Amino acid sequence: MGKGTSNWTVDDWKHVIWSDENAVQKDSNGTGYWVFRHQNKREKYAPQNVRMKAKNGNLSQLIWGCFVGDKLGPIVFISDSVKQDSYIDLLRTNLEPFIEALAADGEIHLEFQQDNARPHTATKTRKFLEALASKHGLTIMNWPANSPDLSPIENLWAHLKHELRKRYPDTGTLKGSPQTIKAILRERLHEIWWDIGEEVLRKLVESMPKRVQEVITARGWYTSH
Repeated sequence: MGKGTSNWTVDDWKHVIWSDENAVQKDSNGTGYWVFRHQNKREKYAPQNVRMKAKNGNLSQLIWGCFVGDKLGPIVFISDSVKQDSYIDLLRTNLEPFIEALAADGEIHLEFQQDNARPHTATKTRKFLEALASKHGLTIMNWPANSPDLSPIENLWAHLKHELRKRYPDTGTLKGSPQTIKAILRERLHEIWWDIGEEVLRKLVESMPKRVQEVITARGWYTSH
């Protein structure tokens, strides 16, 4: 993160384009569980530490999305693993048009956030982003390692999965080929994504000053977010 962001106001955070990839599983739900255990067989395989999965329950659809302020960016369905070339192409064909649309609406002095996944920080990607930043007056945010609690888009993924489960409770039991199930997942996720209201995004951005302070207080450990 840039120097001085610990003192940023909500108005400052409104200029950050939050981005990320996430895998939505067929049986995704809006909750997650952390299990801390010692690395021994007794605890590793204890019933309370084992979660069973249904057949095809791990079938998933990889997505990329972004938002800034109360404006939702595109949702992109990724058919393969993300590598530097495919990531650059994704940014060129989806992020850049979004930035251009924002500029047309008078949104300037934007900062682009991404985590430190290898395709994001590869030399080729970095050079592409530097050129993109120069072309559009964009700043590339320096993001700290291992800091998911800082990014509000993580909460947006949880919202998306919650709405999927709420609106389409049959998703976890869908039948058919992997291609058929993924097609249904994409259709449902596309619908739910574009139904996300401005108030949801606004609350996420408004949480940033508190979120940053909690991470500082916790010295980088987990927070309520």
